[in-house]
Amino acid sequence: MNITKLLHTRMRVSNMEQTIAFYRDVLGLEVVDQKVSPRGSRLAFLATPNSDELIELCSFPTSGQVRVQEDLIHLAFQVDNLDTTIKELQAKHVPITDGPTTSSSGSRFIFIDAPDGYEIELIERPPGIAIV
Repeated sequence: MNITKLLHTRMRVSNMEQTIAFYRDVLGLEVVDQKVSPRGSRLAFLATPNSDELIELCSFPTSGQVRVQEDLIHLAFQVDNLDTTIKELQAKHVPITDGPTTSSSGSRFIFIDAPDGYEIELIERPPGIAIV
């Protein structure tokens, strides 16, 4: 086996419209495709600037309500300026659930919650730093 690329990460969601609105209107991601799978799941694919990997949202109501276990999974996105990001989130009435925190590398980050309780980390990295 020779894996050549990570293509997408799937997250099951309870309310497709609410979740798309969050990722599009709060985080600025682009919906690049929507469809229904052969088994009846509603799918939406979201693109992030400067990344080839997509986020796949999946709504399959017959599976029941989505319950995300705390600290099990989160998505991390890089931002240009954390202070500006915080102001934009406050203007959109999106609460910050943790932070801002500064790591030993000098990166600064905060956490917010997406619908269904998925945690989102927003990171400002100092120039030349590749990890948090």
